[in-house]
Amino acid sequence: MSPTTASLSRRTLVGGAAFAALAVAGPARGTAEAASHDEVPWEPVPEQVPVTEYQVPVSGGGSLWCWDTGGDGETIVLLHPGSGSGESWPYQQPVLAGAGFRVVGYSRRGAYGSVAGTEAETDTASGDLDTLADHLGLDRFHLSGSAAGGPVAVDYALSHGDRLRSLTVSGSIMGIRDAEYEELTSALQPDPFDLPVDFKELGPSYRGGDRDGVAAWLAINARARTSDAFAQPFAQDITWAALETLTVPVQLITGDADLYSPPSVMRLNAEHLRNVETHVVREAGHNPHWEQPAAWNRLLIAFLRRHRGRKP
Repeated sequence: MSPTTASLSRRTLVGGAAFAALAVAGPARGTAEAASHDEVPWEPVPEQVPVTEYQVPVSGGGSLWCWDTGGDGETIVLLHPGSGSGESWPYQQPVLAGAGFRVVGYSRRGAYGSVAGTEAETDTASGDLDTLADHLGLDRFHLSGSAAGGPVAVDYALSHGDRLRSLTVSGSIMGIRDAEYEELTSALQPDPFDLPVDFKELGPSYRGGDRDGVAAWLAINARARTSDAFAQPFAQDITWAALETLTVPVQLITGDADLYSPPSVMRLNAEHLRNVETHVVREAGHNPHWEQPAAWNRLLIAFLRRHRGRKP
């Protein structure tokens, strides 16, 4: 793998085997903002900016594949969904860099390009993120976690909140362990929840409107998990009471067709955060950053700019 600048259509992206082949927006608390266009465009992948790639060593013989746009702007770190990897951000990489931010994405242990290492000797996923931040010399940074990246982001905020300028969590149940909450979220899904991954994770409007985009997303998903993957524990007990201790500004985003964290569940979690704003992205499921990237990017960039220069 090597740094690249590419301009590829979605059809080209489907056949790519690495990130190097990828053609790789706020109201007050309790409000919601939808995508504000009458006709939703299914967007081509934008031309990517050059990146530097690293393998960052972590405990137990593991390593994290990381890409970094560099630059002098404040850093935003992107935490991928469980259905994806560090490859999941072609719609964000050039847009966030163009907005003046240093953009960092990486694959967690057991995801594309990374090495899981020995399970008995590994750190938590949030501990790995702290190791990566040290390795890259990040003093303070913005953090955004999508879907399964959301619990890691919340765990990091609870463990190392003094390093965060802001926290965005998108399309995520957030790892909350309160019995009432687990009962609620379990009731939203059939048992077993044995459905095609694109049906579970992409909204019906997107699946019906952009078959090439669905194929591109599925291609990333197909190579996302490695054979040495295993689940890592959390460093903190993530509960509503724990969320209430957070002082970092938090943005919660979800799609209106998210099967895991619909808008009602997002608003429930927002009630337990001190400094929060919420947004709903129209015509999107569990991956609004992929399904409706223009709307999602506008929300993220506006939030980052509002908290630019914040010192925890």
